[in-house]
Amino acid sequence: MKHEASAGVVREWGRRVHAEYRSAALTQHLGLWLIQLALSPDLAEMALRIVRDELAHARLSHRVFSAAGGQSLPPLARENLAIAHDPREPLEHRVTRAAVEVFCLGETVAVPLFKVLRENAQIPVAQRALDRVLRDEVRHRDFGWALLDALLAAPYADVVRSVVTRELPAMFGRLRQAYGAGAASTRTLPAVDLRWGLMPPARYATLLERTVTRDYVPRFAKRGFDAAAAFRSGH
Repeated sequence: MKHEASAGVVREWGRRVHAEYRSAALTQHLGLWLIQLALSPDLAEMALRIVRDELAHARLSHRVFSAAGGQSLPPLARENLAIAHDPREPLEHRVTRAAVEVFCLGETVAVPLFKVLRENAQIPVAQRALDRVLRDEVRHRDFGWALLDALLAAPYADVVRSVVTRELPAMFGRLRQAYGAGAASTRTLPAVDLRWGLMPPARYATLLERTVTRDYVPRFAKRGFDAAAAFRSGH
């Protein structure tokens, strides 16, 4: 059965295909660093499992894209398929930055975000994709915090704390730019777009603010960081 879909639905699910594939590449890159750092074989194996998850998400998202009438996607820029870094920087710095920004921040807010997207979705192919993504995001979020805990228990924990304290405000600033840019938007979406698993821009901003209070502040406080101050000063 073919369901009506707008150009916005096609565009958004095409964006999600790229985002999931890029997530797979970034996690593969991080997994290599974890092996090189010899931090924990279990964490490296968890990263590899997440790579498989993200590739599955990309395939499922492409099915939704095609079902909505999408024909072809532009190629992904190869330079975006690796974690940006200075190779002269110590490996511990790079791993800490990726763990916090990609997983502790990105995957933590993804859980409530995909929960709302799934609640709205009524088109079966979109429901199936979002069911899988939501189930996996919980594990991806937990991986990020477990990785940060392992870094904070390592002999170079002081270095890890310094990196997080120094860079968390800027990380929050980038997160706000990505998820909170629609805070002032009054644009609503057609009901058909909601059924395909989309949500209005302003809702992203609301979910981010809620995640700061419910997740980031207590989780970072448990580890000795002031996330509320970092979020306020983020730019």
